[in-house]
Amino acid sequence: MENFQLNNGTMMPSAGIGTFLMEPDDAQKAVVDALGVGYTMIDTANIYMNEKAVGRGIKDSGKAREEVYISTKLWPSEYVKATQAIDETLKRLNTDYIDLLFLHQPVGDYIGAYRAMETAVWEGRVKSLGLSNFSVEQIKKVVEASKIAPAVIQVEAHPYYPETELKNYMKEIGAVIMAWYPLGHGDTKLINEPVFTELTSKYGKSNVQIILKWHIQSGNVVIPGSKNPEHIKDNINLFDFALTDEEMNKINALDNNTRYFTSTPEMLEGYLKFAPDFDAQK
Repeated sequence: MENFQLNNGTMMPSAGIGTFLMEPDDAQKAVVDALGVGYTMIDTANIYMNEKAVGRGIKDSGKAREEVYISTKLWPSEYVKATQAIDETLKRLNTDYIDLLFLHQPVGDYIGAYRAMETAVWEGRVKSLGLSNFSVEQIKKVVEASKIAPAVIQVEAHPYYPETELKNYMKEIGAVIMAWYPLGHGDTKLINEPVFTELTSKYGKSNVQIILKWHIQSGNVVIPGSKNPEHIKDNINLFDFALTDEEMNKINALDNNTRYFTSTPEMLEGYLKFAPDFDAQK
């Protein structure tokens, strides 16, 4: 495993397993499988409704808490009671601290929630802070109103949409990208681009592994999700080869400003009003 040093001096794995859209039983098993083949980071969220399962999976794996990097996210309906929400998240995950805590969406009182997260850092309950799905302007607003700069920005990023503008700004605050949809939402056109296929025979890797390696060499954290043990194993088998500068540039040239998801103000307002009983999860 390779690690990135964050702007607060802590170390973060460059790759982990995501649990988006996983039912509790699936998430628990995927966590056990992932930790068993060398993963050290698990990404979850309040809204995934599988935090308890992730906590059980970590326990079942037999790994010590300090061997596992836990990333999770507060949902907008929790922002008004962020301090309480952090306590409840810790209980669901069955842990004393969270390695990386995000605000999940840029809506509602996200400044107030971020300040509560800062307090959690000072109290030792959270190690690093992040923002998910925030634009450059929204990130700047948080930075201007806070004392702890976000260490990680989670956004859609892939070779068709590498977030160049965002990354240029992030250099100012020393933050790194965590890429969701790292494979372009599984778009076969992207995955089967000739540049990736041509590299498979050279490196003995799949197109997917080439793309994930491009992310890591670009400075992106990747969290591909899978319930398939073989895919889980393959998605972490990325650290025995390196793409050349020429190959990286060829992949960079695929940028065509294609996104697979765009939120709207109406969607964001809907997120704010959607308030599941997170503690009722299995």
